[in-house]
This record gives sequence, structure tokens and C-alpha cells, in this order.
Amino acid sequence: MGDTRPALHETARHPGTDRRGPVVAALMLAMALAALDSTIVSTAVPQIVGDLGGFSVFSWLFSGYLLAVTVTLPVYGKLSDTFGRKPVLVVGAALFLAGSLLCATAWNMAALIAFRIVQGLGGGALQGTVQTLAADLYPLNERPRIQARLSTVWAVSAVAGPGIGGVLAAYADWRWIFLVNLPIGAVALWLIVRYLHEPERKPAGRRPRVDWAGALAVFACGGVLITALVQGGVAWPWLSAPSTTLFGTGFALAALVVLVERRAAEPIIPGWVWRRRTIAAVNLALGALGLLMVAPSVFLPTYAQSVLGLAPVAAGFVLSVWTLSWPVSAALSQHVYRRIGFRNTALLGIGVAALILLAFPFLPYPGEAWQPALLMLLLGAALGLFQLPLIVGVQSTVGWAERGTTTASVLFCRQTGQTIGASVFGAIANGVLAARLGGASDLDSVTRALDAGTAPESTRRAIADAVHAVYLGAAGAAALAFLVLLVLAPRRFPVLKTQAADGDTAR
Repeated sequence: MGDTRPALHETARHPGTDRRGPVVAALMLAMALAALDSTIVSTAVPQIVGDLGGFSVFSWLFSGYLLAVTVTLPVYGKLSDTFGRKPVLVVGAALFLAGSLLCATAWNMAALIAFRIVQGLGGGALQGTVQTLAADLYPLNERPRIQARLSTVWAVSAVAGPGIGGVLAAYADWRWIFLVNLPIGAVALWLIVRYLHEPERKPAGRRPRVDWAGALAVFACGGVLITALVQGGVAWPWLSAPSTTLFGTGFALAALVVLVERRAAEPIIPGWVWRRRTIAAVNLALGALGLLMVAPSVFLPTYAQSVLGLAPVAAGFVLSVWTLSWPVSAALSQHVYRRIGFRNTALLGIGVAALILLAFPFLPYPGEAWQPALLMLLLGAALGLFQLPLIVGVQSTVGWAERGTTTASVLFCRQTGQTIGASVFGAIANGVLAARLGGASDLDSVTRALDAGTAPESTRRAIADAVHAVYLGAAGAAALAFLVLLVLAPRRFPVLKTQAADGDTAR
């Protein structure tokens, strides 16, 4: 951590002029590309399937993209520490735009899924490098400002994405959903190339070595395990031959990753990521955050439509209110963690979140729409108080040469938590439905019966019970995050002294 590089944000200025503005605009545009992607595509699925076919595999439009983003995050993090942020971000943005153009030209569902994976390969670079550059550009006392802007981008995308996708699919053509990425991405690329100037790196006496064997092993291991989690219980039963084969192969590849990384001179996933208490605690806590986020984001819209009887637009609003309070809470969190520290602020946020999640099963049946909406508003505020202090805090414990890897490990754990959460909570919901209704009922078939008006009132109650069970599981994930921070994280994060004053390891 004895990095002697000059601060990046200092080199981005000319005398009397702060040139961070165009770079921040580029980062927000790049983040918007990644944030809009899933929400804007989801509303156009009926038109895409109607045009290309492939209804039985359309879920891979999302799963393939998620898989590519998740497994490439550690690789891009290490590459950005080795070669700099700018080349990684430029290559990632170009790859994402190339994937978008290819998606717009897809001739069948298989081609579209393959091109979505290409998009995901670029999306991993966008997500990780943007978050890392945000920490490079601003000193510690100013980081909440840029992080709040990025959180606002996610919030606006969550609200606007479905509407934009629906309008384009209905009044233009679904291919425009991918084509609109091109002008946005082109502007972001131009701003990055024109205004992002990283300081020249001092030669270390030897050429940088890239652990390509480790990168391939990480990619293969992550791909196999995430495929097993995404498809298990959906495409095949959990205890079936395909499922056990994938999990067995994944665990064998995980052992191979450990072996390769221990022997590598510059490993993609260095051991210090898990040996340092602060980073390990934040990784586990944000993995639990990804887990609990599945409950509202996946199951609340179904609850709002099936139990409360809301239209899809109104159901989406019930969910989207947490995107209003989350960035506001994140922006204000600096006033809390400056007084009580990063860990205690995060403990406060996740503790309140656990209580809110526990309150959901106690809502009256069928209830009013404002009741879950109020809980979501409060939940967003609590999670904003939890996530941002951890990200800002852990980035401030490392120097430039380790920040990309650290940030990528945090995002990787959160993404992995979401994947695990979708599988675990899906199994919980289907198990409760089967117990309440008998037979092999699952959430998808039951909600389709409700939409068709062929299901009795007892089915609505069964769905309510299933979603309540999921929220109890999410409260358990919040409690796990609380326990991890309480036991594993240091009371005061070991912030580098020069970080606290200037924002980087040297100035």
C-alpha cells in the first residue's frame, strides 16, 4: 500500500479549471448504459419472442448477460490495476457497444443470446471501472457526492427503463432498444478519450505480467456455477443429473482456481482480498445485500399484481419508490459516518433494513398499495445508509494499485449474492406454494392462472404466504450482514492517512 503515484484527480485539472466534470459525465453515461440494460429489455420480451421465437430459452437474455458481467468483474479489476483505468474502460465500452449493435441485427434467439453475452463482457468493465474511477477522481471527503450521482443514475434507470423499453417496442421496433445505446456510448467514449488523463506510470523494472491462466479459470468456474444456480429448479430439478454435474464441475474448477492463483505471480484474485479483515467483511456483507435485494426486486411486483390486484404500471411504482430514497440516503450518509464511522453507519442501516423486511409479513391481507410502498421507501433509505459507507470505506483502505481489484471483488460478491438469492428464494416461494396448494405448483404457473382469472381466492393467499416467506429469508440475509460486520469488520476502518486528507495515496 506504499503507492507513490500522484493523485489522478490532481492531474485532471488545468490551472484554475477543474476538468473532472466531463469525466464524471462520461462515467454517468457509462453507468446508465449498464443500469438501463436489464430493465429496458424486460418490457420488450413479448415482441422479441414474437419476432424471433425461442420462448423456452428467452430467460437467457438476462442470465447470459448477468453471467458475463459477474465472471469478468475480477478480471477487469486486476487489469485496471495493472494497465490503468482508461484502457480497460475504453475497451469495455467498445465491447458493450459492439454487442449492442450485434443484438440489433440478431436473426434468431440463439444469436441474440450470444450477442447479449458479448454485451455482458463489456458491461463487467463498465460497472467495475466506473466505481473505481469515482474513487480515483475524488478525495475521501468528496466521494459521497460522486457516489450519490451514480446511485441516482441507477434510480432513474430503474424507473425509466421499463417505460422506454415499452415505448420503443410498441411504437418503433424492439431493435431500437439496443440501437439507442450507440449514441449514448459514443458520447461517453469521446469524453473518456478526450478528458480522462491518467498520470504516467513509473516503470517497475519489468513488464507487467497478466495471469491469463487464472483469468480463464475464474471465468470457467464462475460460468459453470452461475449456470447451475440460474438453471437449477427451472430448466431441471435441483437433484437431477445436469444440476449435480454442473455443481461438481464448478467445485472442481474452484479448487483449480485456488491452485492456479496461489502459484501466480500477479493473481487475478489475490489472497489479500480475503486475508484483510475489512475487505473480507465488506465482501461478505455486500454479498448478503445482493441476496436480500432479490426479495423486493423479483417478488414484490408479483405480490402487488396478484395479491393487491394492481395493474403492472402501478405494481412497478410500488417497487420503484425505493429507488427514490436510496440515493438521497446515500448522499446524506456522509454526515453519519463522519460522526460514528463506516462500520457503525452500515450496522445502523442494515439493522433497520432487517426490521423493515420482518415487518412485511405482518401487513394486512390483502391490504392497500401504500403499505408495501411505504416499507419500500423506508427500505431504500436504510440500504443507502448501509451500502455507500461500505464502498467508500473499503476503497479508502487501499492505494491506487489495489483499488480496482478491491472494488471488483465487492461488486462480484454483490452480483453473486443476487444470483444465489434468485435461486434460493425461488425455491422457497415454490416450496410454500406447493405446501399450500398441493402438487407441484410454482409461482410462474400460479400467477399465469391468476392473470387468466381461473384461480380461486386461496391461490392469492398462497402467493401472499410465499412472498412473506421470501421476505423472512431476506430479513435473515440482513441479519447475516449485520453479524458479519459486527464480528469481522474492525470498529474503525484502517483508512490510509493521505486518503483522509487528499483522496489518494500520495500527492
